[in-house]
Amino acid sequence: MIPKHPSSFKVPMSFQNRTIHYFYSQIEQHQRLLDVIKKSLPNALAKQTRHCLIKDEKLIIYTNSATWVSQLRFYKEKILTSIIGLTKSPVESLQIKVITYHTGLALTNVRKAKLPSIENIEVIRNNSQTISDNQLKRALLNLSKTLTRLSSKV
Repeated sequence: MIPKHPSSFKVPMSFQNRTIHYFYSQIEQHQRLLDVIKKSLPNALAKQTRHCLIKDEKLIIYTNSATWVSQLRFYKEKILTSIIGLTKSPVESLQIKVITYHTGLALTNVRKAKLPSIENIEVIRNNSQTISDNQLKRALLNLSKTLTRLSSKV
């Protein structure tokens, strides 16, 4: 039988560092709040609610897009009511934000624009020369210039 060796690493909470303990307790509190908030929302909205935190008597909820922000605003009172008693100080307001930076989590596939081929861009440019409406002609020329520029970056 192989003797069991003690682990060479200590669990972070086993250190006497109060700062680390404080941050872990904050993370745990925010996770508990997020769980309660998600339970108070319809399933589709709960899936889009990513993070939450309390700052200066304000609950801040993070989601993926502005579409979900507008949907979550309809549940403001229900969300604030669901967390009563879970926080040390009363929460007076709710702010919903969109996560705008890449967190390293791949939640969805990144969609890339499908650019037309160089030949099709040339067709747009050449056909724009035959159009008599100056505004449409300029728009098509600008489109062809933009597509050319974008396709050279790829």
